[in-house]
Amino acid sequence: MKKSGFLLVIFAFVFAMFFGVSSNAVADNCTAKSASKTEISKDIVETAMANDNFKTLVAAVKAAGLVEALKGDGPFTVFAPTDEAFAALPEGTLEALLKDKEKLTAILKYHVVSGKVMAGDVVKVKSAETLNGQSVAVKVDGKKVMIDNAEVIMTDIVASNGVIHVIDEVILPREAGKRSEY
Repeated sequence: MKKSGFLLVIFAFVFAMFFGVSSNAVADNCTAKSASKTEISKDIVETAMANDNFKTLVAAVKAAGLVEALKGDGPFTVFAPTDEAFAALPEGTLEALLKDKEKLTAILKYHVVSGKVMAGDVVKVKSAETLNGQSVAVKVDGKKVMIDNAEVIMTDIVASNGVIHVIDEVILPREAGKRSEY
């Protein structure tokens, strides 16, 4: 995908986070919500660390050795799963991933797109190339925005080096032509 089209495609989370995502935010109406655009002096990692809903994501980013990369200039679009999204993985999956740095890194990079894509731009794209080299599918269905099988539940959390969009599931890259079942 060409970089210009790719930049539009990026509306995204894997690693940095936000202002007040809770199960109530999802239960309210299952539509994407925009976070207030205050405090943009923090980078993606610092933004994630400041939010209690991203403890698992932050731990995973640290375990994968991606902190410095995500503190870089960017810009990045991150599709960030909540702690609830990680908790929904099959039992033992998270623990196994934290011990398998290569697989963990591939999954986390699958949540990050190069460039800064705001929610309003996502309707212009059908896919976005992630930092792991694979593309995520982007689908807009009414007020719902889906990244692969994950619903975007909060959008446009602006950081100094990009933007974060919160998703309700951990998205998994393909392995040998199919989605990972890890």
